[in-house]
Amino acid sequence: MTLKEAYEYGRERLNAAGIEECSVDAWYLLEFVTGLDRTAYFLKPDEKITDEQDSLYKAYLEQRAQHIPLQHITGVQEFMGLEFAVNEHVLVPRQDTETLVECVLSYVQPQMKVLDMCTGSGCILISLMKLGKIAQGVGADISDEALKTAKKNAEKHQVEPLLIKSDLFENIVDKYDVIVSNPPYIRTAVIEELKEEVRCHDPILALDGKEDGLYFYRKLIEQSPMYLKKGGMLYFEIGHDQGQDVKCLMEKAGFEDVMVKKDLAGLDRVVFGVYNIAEGEHIEKGI
Repeated sequence: MTLKEAYEYGRERLNAAGIEECSVDAWYLLEFVTGLDRTAYFLKPDEKITDEQDSLYKAYLEQRAQHIPLQHITGVQEFMGLEFAVNEHVLVPRQDTETLVECVLSYVQPQMKVLDMCTGSGCILISLMKLGKIAQGVGADISDEALKTAKKNAEKHQVEPLLIKSDLFENIVDKYDVIVSNPPYIRTAVIEELKEEVRCHDPILALDGKEDGLYFYRKLIEQSPMYLKKGGMLYFEIGHDQGQDVKCLMEKAGFEDVMVKKDLAGLDRVVFGVYNIAEGEHIEKGI
């Protein structure tokens, strides 16, 4: 089978299985199996693939046809220009979350200490440490398997965060300049409406924000002031319809200069604010 024939076969197989981005996913799997980029493909579309590549490609297509996420098949996902290992124990890093990282990067300084709550794959913390040159990073998660994945990613990118198993702040003992979190925020009743790739393959612990989706925001906002230095910042990723609710929760808890940041699609995506700011001081961060 030639490269062109393989691609067409893959696209048709995934389309028949109801995969929305069948063309894109067929290409990514072909690229993953052969190691060829688009330029090589267009230069030699009639070049034959090996029998081993043919078998492997078809096996991966069958997995994708069962709505197993592409990233769980390849085992990797790009985020902030970096490649991260992913699996069924962590959320697949999404472009929406890059808005959160960019907000924090616009404020954070290398000497600051950062806590990433619900770290998962570690993509947020590791991106901050790698791109922001942060030396003191701590990642907390309740899942042992998630922490193993974060450790693998940290080693790959040659950063050394302290990774702690903790149910929210249960095992956190220090104070931080920045606390950042992408907590579970999907309303329980909505989970059944999500795409099969998310509903059946992302860890439920990383999705379920309880009845109104705000459970973990309430917990984190209530407890975080005890772990923030004077003038420390709290940053959240949020669902597109949660901006004002989370903003109000932060303001009621004593956070100041609370702002909502939109993502590239124009949807509310990040809420952040400062705690225990000095009198007369106002800080513009993450805009």
